[in-house]
Amino acid sequence: MRKLALELMKTAIEAADPYRAVKSSLKLDDGWLEVSGRKFPVRGRIYLLAFGKAACRMSRAAFDVLGGKIAEAVVATKHGYASGCPRNGRVRIIEAGHPLPDENSLQAGKLGLELAEKVGKDDILLVLISGGGSAILELPEVGITLDELIKTNDLLLRSGAKIHEINTVRKHISQVKGGKLAKHVEGTLISLIISDVVGDNLEAIASGPTVRDPTTFQDAHKILLHYGLWNKLPHSIREHIALGLEGKREETLKRDLLNVHNFIIGSVEKSCMAVKTKAEELGFNAHILTTVMEGEAREVGVFLGCMIQEIYHWERPFRKPTVLVMGGETTVSVGDAEGLGGPSQELALSAARKISGLKGTVLIAFDTDGTDGPTDAAGGLVDGTTLEKLENLGIDIDEVLRNHNAYHALEKVGALLKTGPTGTNVNSMVIAIIRGG
Repeated sequence: MRKLALELMKTAIEAADPYRAVKSSLKLDDGWLEVSGRKFPVRGRIYLLAFGKAACRMSRAAFDVLGGKIAEAVVATKHGYASGCPRNGRVRIIEAGHPLPDENSLQAGKLGLELAEKVGKDDILLVLISGGGSAILELPEVGITLDELIKTNDLLLRSGAKIHEINTVRKHISQVKGGKLAKHVEGTLISLIISDVVGDNLEAIASGPTVRDPTTFQDAHKILLHYGLWNKLPHSIREHIALGLEGKREETLKRDLLNVHNFIIGSVEKSCMAVKTKAEELGFNAHILTTVMEGEAREVGVFLGCMIQEIYHWERPFRKPTVLVMGGETTVSVGDAEGLGGPSQELALSAARKISGLKGTVLIAFDTDGTDGPTDAAGGLVDGTTLEKLENLGIDIDEVLRNHNAYHALEKVGALLKTGPTGTNVNSMVIAIIRGG
């Protein structure tokens, strides 16, 4: 059962392969660049800016299609993810911080803006965006330091705020987010985007550097007040947002630009569909419960565990053998807890309480990029014996969840899932297999 769960996870990750997504979306033919069926004339140079966890595989596909047509490229990805990047004299590769930005993130932001400003009216800027882009490519507004930016990001990530709320704040303290990057491009801007946010909202993916943004300084302020963060922020951040509320700082892009074209070429929905198809081929009744999963990780784990019980004992609402598939993004309200873990690990550990004792039952929760929270694990793989194993070691699962320390608990019972960097990122996923004893 564990082997089957890993096989289905592999199917999900392969369905989100960024190389295949880009290569199938681009075609160069007789002076025209065709993008997902739409044609753009190639009159001048083509520049390439790629950023996010999938930047290397995306940019390699672009080079394989466009070859010598690319005059210059900047590729920014997470530390340790640069394997597979195209390497030639036209490419500048930067490995930067995630989930928190670092000095290299700012360097990537600076180089990205400089590249955008080189694009003349007859040129094309091809932008390849994937998950993690918010931290990997960044340039704070004037007067805000890197340390202040990191503190603000850390507060947001620990608050339990949803990703679109976090990005609303990020966009209003950045020079590149919220459509601000697009403002610097005179020629044609084409973005190919692999979505890592619930609902595939363009303005939320990597904080929407190439799309108009409906959020305002007022929205950012309300979010910070709602999560009790306003008075914890560095003075420069509060001052910038306060001036924005007074109309004294530049808002994010509020209108569609005629020279900008955005295409979503990958999402968690495709991965969920691939898992469903594979499970059905293997003889299971497969069901996609949702592709917009949200909520506190441990609570989602409890709900899913209860649903598994219902199917296991009474075959409601689905008959066994069953595979359940979910995609989306759960959160963890860490607060002041000092434990180690991530949402997928916490979801799996929470579900382990509810599926305890159920034979032929397994649940795998994972981040498709291979990194769950600030850890080197992708998530957790639990079954009907996991809780008993923890108890035999004297581990109180409720205490572990209170302290958000799922990583060490799962590690001790062989339930910690490590894949290494996968080269893609399309949200988190949960796969549950209920076969029965």
